[in-house]
Amino acid sequence: MGALHEGHLSLIRRSKSENDRTVVSIYVNPTQFGPNEDLEKYPRSLERDCELASSAGADIIFAPETSEIYSANPSLIHVPLVSDLFDGKLRPGHFDGVATIVAKLLNIVSPKNVYFGEKDLQQCAVIRKLVSDLNFRINIIICETLREESGLAKSSRNVYLSDEELTTASLLFKALNEAKSAINAGVLSSKALNQSIDFLSASSFDVQYFDMVDRNTMQPISEPSESASLIVAAKLGTTRLIDNIRVRG
Repeated sequence: MGALHEGHLSLIRRSKSENDRTVVSIYVNPTQFGPNEDLEKYPRSLERDCELASSAGADIIFAPETSEIYSANPSLIHVPLVSDLFDGKLRPGHFDGVATIVAKLLNIVSPKNVYFGEKDLQQCAVIRKLVSDLNFRINIIICETLREESGLAKSSRNVYLSDEELTTASLLFKALNEAKSAINAGVLSSKALNQSIDFLSASSFDVQYFDMVDRNTMQPISEPSESASLIVAAKLGTTRLIDNIRVRG
């Protein structure tokens, strides 16, 4: 959705290294924003984004106008189960908007491979199920989250954080790692999760969720497994941050 950072550029570079041609879509999709969310103030810097994408190896920039993408009363795609909880519950309709715009972009561009960052874990699960259920002949490639030196996941919304908040925001990653270590050491997941929630709450975060899930189904689990991930969403001031790590590995 624009406001490109090093995480986005790493996806472009990987695509460039693995494909003959790389297309980058840049589009702030209105259907995935709720009525009280930040559509109007979402950072937009198309000229800068095009320069960054080209420098990273993009061959084509696809930056459509909304009038080209949506008609009046547009059809929307709902992907069940993986979109039911967490961001899907807190942001009703969000993943319908995500699924719809991704399906549209895939139909328009017709890529062989498509690259997404694992930071948006639930989005990745929605897109994998969308592609499978609708029989797209496309390979979904999920790439590792890129982080600042502090551990904070790179995100377009980090620009909203003050210098003080940027320092505090790194505690999200610390909380995830402490919960991971505790669970792998045999501590009950419920206890480890509650300890991390208490830690973040005491550090000025408004925690919306902190849980362990199967990343394929995005359903909560109580025992660690190879597909287990820890996920968190929390507000710091007025900025909402999300992150996740794998429990094993």
